[in-house]
Amino acid sequence: MQTTPSKATLTAYEPPPKPGAPPGGRFGPEIRFQFNPNTLSLSKGAQWRQNLIRGGEETGVPEFMGAQPRQLSVELFLDATATRDDSVAKSVETLLGWCAPTPASIAAKAPSAPRVMFAWGSFESVKFFGYLGQVSATYSLFDPSGRPLRATCQVQVTESGEPTPGQNPTSGALSARRVHRLVAGDSLELLAYQEYGDATAWRRIAEANGIDDPMRLRPGAELLVPAAAESRAG
Repeated sequence: MQTTPSKATLTAYEPPPKPGAPPGGRFGPEIRFQFNPNTLSLSKGAQWRQNLIRGGEETGVPEFMGAQPRQLSVELFLDATATRDDSVAKSVETLLGWCAPTPASIAAKAPSAPRVMFAWGSFESVKFFGYLGQVSATYSLFDPSGRPLRATCQVQVTESGEPTPGQNPTSGALSARRVHRLVAGDSLELLAYQEYGDATAWRRIAEANGIDDPMRLRPGAELLVPAAAESRAG
């Protein structure tokens, strides 16, 4: 059986409500790559302090200061020559908007840009919460009215260090069965990703709560979240 290719996506989420907490609900529309990247760059470093020995010929023993965040650089190609619509301009504006504080964070008096996540099928190394360090767009085709029809965007995502989805922020253990109170912007797929590290496991949560329409979630309602072991067993 031939496997259907996975499309790469960029998704934004509200900043964490408090330090050490996972990001909040989804913020704005998801950007789905029309064409998967041909290349991407992933890097990570470590900070060291080199101790010097005064008057010595040999260098001192280095001191490890800590791990640096992962850096992901990826190219996003946008094309609307077939549709002749505003999709290219809107996608670029969405990316640029993710570099600014969200209205909810401003209202909470804790201005912060949203967290973003790049995802591409089973490629786990690039799937982490981060923030946009830089976005640059090069427009290469326009219609007679000046509407951009083609653009190439260079996107840089820096790891933000939020808890790894599917883990308890303090212990790292898989979360136990619990109750989650919905807030504006929550979705079952986000909740499933935060609990199990797998957004497609949202059906387990829906079944456990008798939810027929996952798009109709009421803020303030409480959902029973099955433990990760229960989700795998199903």
